[in-house]
Amino acid sequence: MRIISGLYKSRKIIAPKNLPVRPTTDMAKESLFNIINNLYYFDAITVLDLFAGTGNISYEFASRGTENITCVDQDFGCIKFINQTAEAFDMPLQTIKSDVFKFLEKTKIQADVIFADPPYNFSEEQFSRIPDLVFGNNLLLEDGVLIVEHSKHTDLSNVKHFSYSKSYGGNMFSFFEITAQ
Repeated sequence: MRIISGLYKSRKIIAPKNLPVRPTTDMAKESLFNIINNLYYFDAITVLDLFAGTGNISYEFASRGTENITCVDQDFGCIKFINQTAEAFDMPLQTIKSDVFKFLEKTKIQADVIFADPPYNFSEEQFSRIPDLVFGNNLLLEDGVLIVEHSKHTDLSNVKHFSYSKSYGGNMFSFFEITAQ
C-alpha cells in the first residue's frame, strides 16, 4: 500500500503478511479522500479510525496534516504495526487496543470524521451497530460524518442516519450524518 497525497506522498508501507487485514485499495482510498477534501480542512479535524487494521486510512489523514487521529483495533499485531509506522514517519497517531463495539460503548472521544472498515463478512446487524453506537453516544462533532467501508454486496441504505454511498470497484463507502429533526 502507498500514501496517496501530502507530506508522505508515494511512500510505500509494507504490512506483515500475518495481520488479519484487508487494506483499502489505492483507487478507493484516493476517491474517498477526494470527497473528504471537499468537506474539511485536514489540519482542523479530529479523526477516529475504527477497525484500523494496518492504519492505511490514518496514515493518509496524517500525511495531509491531520494531527488528532485515534486508531482502534482489537488485534495486538495491528496496533503494534501502526505504532511502529507512526514512529518511523513521526505521525501523530494514538492507538487503542480494544474491541470496537466495547470502545464505542464507553468512549467520550468525539470526532469530525469517524471511519470504520469492519470485516466485510459482518452481518447487517453488526454493520448497523456501528452507526447506532456512534450516534447514540454522540461521538460525531457538529457537521461530522461517519464513513463505513463495506462490500458492494452489503446495503446500508436503510440504517438510521444514512446519507449516501459511493461505489469503487468492489468497495462501497456509506456516509452517515446527523440529520435535522
